[in-house]
Parts: sequence; C-alpha cells; structure tokens
Amino acid sequence: MQEQVTFESDGLKLSGVIHIPDGFDGTRLPAFIVCHGFVGSKDESHAQIQAEMMEQFGYVALRFDFRCCGESEGERAQVRCMDQVADAKNALTFLAKRPEVDPKRIGITGHSFGAAVSVYTAGVDERVACCLSSCGWGDGERKFRGQHPTEESWNKFVDILDEGRAHKHDTGESAWMSRFDAVPIPPALRKNLSPKAIMEIPTETAWSMRNFRADDVVANIAPRPLLLFHTANDTITPTIESVRMWEKAGHPKELMLIDTTAHFPLAPNDAPRTKAMMKGWLDKFFPTPLTT
Repeated sequence: MQEQVTFESDGLKLSGVIHIPDGFDGTRLPAFIVCHGFVGSKDESHAQIQAEMMEQFGYVALRFDFRCCGESEGERAQVRCMDQVADAKNALTFLAKRPEVDPKRIGITGHSFGAAVSVYTAGVDERVACCLSSCGWGDGERKFRGQHPTEESWNKFVDILDEGRAHKHDTGESAWMSRFDAVPIPPALRKNLSPKAIMEIPTETAWSMRNFRADDVVANIAPRPLLLFHTANDTITPTIESVRMWEKAGHPKELMLIDTTAHFPLAPNDAPRTKAMMKGWLDKFFPTPLTT
C-alpha cells in the first residue's frame, strides 16, 4: 500500500509517499527513510525503486522530496547539504509517529547524494537505527576531484564556482550551472536519472557539496549497522568514496563493491542480484518480522 503524505521541515511543507508492506497485521514494523539523489525526485527514480524494494522486503518506507526539489516547497534547486540533513531528521520525526512503525527501529538509506546525506544524518542523529548507503560519498572536495580528473576539467569546474561566488557577491543573485558541469554523467547513463530531476543548479549548491563531509561523522554510527554499497566501476561518484568511509567507520560495517552498471546498482538488469545482496545483509543486521 502507498499513501501520499506531507510533513513540515523548517517551516516548509515536504511531499512524501509512505510504503506499507502487504503483510502488515498491526504489529509495528522497522522502517526506512529513503533519500533521493542529486537535485532529484522521490518519483520515477532510484529512490522510488529503493522504497519499493524495502516494502517488498517487509519494511515500511518513506520516500520524500527534499526542500527545493520535486513537489516539496522551497525555491527550486536551491539545495544545501545541511538543509537536506535537517529534512531527513524531520522525516524521521514524522515517520516515528506513524502507527505502523517501530520508532526505535528506523533506518535511513539513499542513493548518491542521498546516500551522503543518509550517512551524515545517521552520524549526527542517534535515533537512526541502521544506515544503508548506495554509491555515496564522504568528502565533497575529494569527490569533485575524482569527478573532474583532468587538470582542464578541474580548472573549468573551479572557475565556474569562483565566478558564481563573485556574481552572488556583486548582484545578490545566484549564478546557474548545468548539473553535468558539477557532476558529469556519461550520456549512456543519463537514462537512469529521474525525468523529474533538475537540470540546472545554482553555484551555491555545488559549493555546499564541496564542503560537505560525511567522513567527519561516519565513525559515530557504530555500534549501529552500516552497509556501504557501491558499484566497483563507478564513473559518476568515485568508488573510492565508499572505501574511505568504510575505513573511518566503526563496527558493524560492511563494504560491498559490485561489478555492475556504473552508479546505478538497481538498474533493471542488475536488480535481481543486487537486491538479493542487500536483503541478505538486512536479514542479518536489521531484520524485519515480515522477512521471507
């Protein structure tokens, strides 16, 4: 069952969808907050696939649009990392009040940018009982350098950000850039993006990402379980990002590097295997009474 909901975060109304497993019999269930990717959407996206997967596994799931994205309030595309952490924490507060949910067993998951937000949120909010990161990143500066590996590409990226900062200082208005100048995605992989994803961002969003470091708090997640799931040949978010977070994290932690579609491990051709791997981990570290 799916139910459209709204909840408040810092005075803004956020739009979400709650997934309730078919086997729900009134017994409170563990749940997951599902965070969408970079200026993405809860709908027609990896976030929707993740939420439906969790529902199939026997968890309640809440996928939602961060502020400034999708159907949520806020100036479109004016995304800031710490605002998204606040949204995730407020999503947890909302979900914990649902009668279907065990408030002490709420995990968080997300893909790409949403995974970075998930790790950071779990690191600063002890209410998060479990974290499953999919192709996330721990250090924005390191991530961007990996995404712009040549000197020419890096200099172009830095120049755009510096010019954007100067423009904001001089005019008080944002300068805008293509999402692909911030996070390059090969054309063949762009079909995996949500059709509702935003295509241009203010340079302040890229600055916010550059300064965002889940690395700094990932160790705080222990002793709550952490899975860092990443495609082994990731050309969008460098695979090394999950490796570095794993090195800093405490136990229990697990790192799975999967040789599959770059950056989109739940793409249709790969989903049967990758879902089975995630389910095996969840069955051990964060089981649900509805596990089959």
